[in-house]
Order: sequence, then structure tokens, then C-alpha cells
Amino acid sequence: MSDPMIGRRALLRGAGGLAALAALPSLSACGTGTSRVSSGSNKGGGKTVVVRDSGGSYGAALQKAIYTPFTQETGIQVKVLNLDDAPLLAQIKQGRPQCDLINNSMMSHLKYLGQNALEMLDHDRIKSIKSAKIPEAQVTDHAIGSSFYGQCIAYRTDAFGGRKPESWADFFDTKGFKGGRAMCSPDGDLPELEFALLADGVPMDKLYPLDVDRAFKVLTRLRGDIKKFWDSGPLPGVLLSRQEVTMSTVWDGRVADLEKQGVPVTRQLNGMRRQFQGYAIAKDAANVDNAYRLMDFSLRAESQANLAKAFPSNPSSPLAYARLTEDERNALAGAPKYYDKGF
Repeated sequence: MSDPMIGRRALLRGAGGLAALAALPSLSACGTGTSRVSSGSNKGGGKTVVVRDSGGSYGAALQKAIYTPFTQETGIQVKVLNLDDAPLLAQIKQGRPQCDLINNSMMSHLKYLGQNALEMLDHDRIKSIKSAKIPEAQVTDHAIGSSFYGQCIAYRTDAFGGRKPESWADFFDTKGFKGGRAMCSPDGDLPELEFALLADGVPMDKLYPLDVDRAFKVLTRLRGDIKKFWDSGPLPGVLLSRQEVTMSTVWDGRVADLEKQGVPVTRQLNGMRRQFQGYAIAKDAANVDNAYRLMDFSLRAESQANLAKAFPSNPSSPLAYARLTEDERNALAGAPKYYDKGF
């Protein structure tokens, strides 16, 4: 990559602007196929539903824990679409969305809402909101939070002579912890301004409102060391596996599969940013009824627990954790022992 720098304007544009950044605390807990196959119905009388997710190991886990059991229970076939926000939003604006149900970050749902791209939800049609005790803060008029993911540090365990990075200050210290870095593109997620501030000594409970000028000054320190700005969940793992970088920001669940494969990588959860993932229905979706049914199924406590067993997803339902063994719970960033490590 000849010029890895992403400037202030691009970062803020990718996040939906300062308004989206200001909205972050109220949307978080403290914190992408196939072509569409028409069901032949208007609002859900057929046996198909199309869901957008981010694919990769997460998509495979959704297939195993959610989509296949849903089809077995209902007879409704689930078609999967891996599509980024921009083309999907363009489809919705044209009144021809390729998907019905959207699995995305709650912040992305906020951006969709700003463009009138989501259906208003009828909460009475989603029984699992109450039965799974979904937190009130994650139940909105247009999206329901199903889980959270932690944005954190991933690093090669063989890169630093046995030393382990413990903080964002270590991530920004390329003299003490040598090697290239990778960080998130504004097309992939929110700007990682909080991490820069934490590296500069700002306490977690003093992050908001964000000191944007200070954050960009700190980010400038890494300008020559950032080898790639990633825009998809699997990419940090690829970069670390190929030894193109020694450290990267990452969605915490993406590290687990690499560790299972024997790749010498692990995560550091100190200073983790918790962000909620959830479900929304695309405006003018062809299969609204089936979208409601899949959303309701996905939000069940047992469904969230099954997903957490297949992929380190952190359930929004407190009842889901009771369905996990102690070892399964402690493998998650959502385990109680990790709560104070993030924001």
C-alpha cells in the first residue's frame, strides 16, 4: 500500500460524522454471497427469507447455529447475502433491496435509519425480546441488539521475544514492540479514535466527549507504521498470519479460529471497545413476515447461546450465558471477568 494514511475527513465521513460519534454512548452497552432468489410473494407468504451478514467464520457459525435450525423448525429457506453497506443502501433507495433481514452493527443501522432505509418494527411480533430479556437499551424502533463484539488488539505471540502487549500504549509503541500495524478503515467500522486517546493516557471513563484533535495527533505517530487499513472482519487475521503486521485492531471473535488452527496469535482485551450487533428489516423488503420470524428465532436465548458455542459472539440476552458452561462463558469477551477491561 503506497499511502496508508487515512485523513481526518475520511475517518469522520466513514463514521457518519461527528453526530454518529456523539451518539455512540447511547447505542453501546457501556459499547458482510449469494444473489437474491425471489420467493414469489410480496410480504412474506413464501418459504424464503434473505439475510445479510458479514460472512467468513461468523457467517459459517450463523448457518450452523441459526439458519439451519430455523429452516428445520419452520420450513423457510434462508438465503445469505454478503454485501457492504453502500451497495445495499443503493438498492433500498431504489426500492429493490436484495435482502429482507439485515444483520449489522447498531451504528450501521443508525446510518441506514438516517437514509430512511429500515422498516419500523412491530415489537409485538418479536416475542423473544421479552422471553430472552433483551436489554432495554438494545431495543429500538428500527433495530434489536442481538450480541456485542469487542474491538481490541490482536498480536503475534512470536513477535516480541516473549513480551506481551498489555495496552493501547504498547500498540502505539513501535520501538518497544516492533513491526507493522493494521487499523480499521472507515469503511469497516467506527474510527478508532478512542484507542489513540487511551494510548495517550486518557482514562476509559473520561473518553467522552472525544477529544478529536488530540486523537488525530496521536494517530499521526503511527502514520509510517500502518501497513494496511482493513475493511472486513477476516483481513486482520490474514495480515497477522502472513506476518505482514505484528499487531492489528480486530473484532475479538475473529481471533479464535486462528488460535484453533495453531496460528501464533492472540487477543488483548484491555481497552476493548464494546459495540452491539443487531437485526433490522430493510425498507420495502419482499419477505417481511419471514424476516420477523427469523429475527425472533435468532434473538431467543437458546439461539444466542448456540451461536456463542459456534463462534465467540457475546449474547445480548443475559439468559443465554446461563446456557453456557463456565469454560464457554470465560472464552467470551462478554464474560464478567472481562467487563472492567473495556468500555
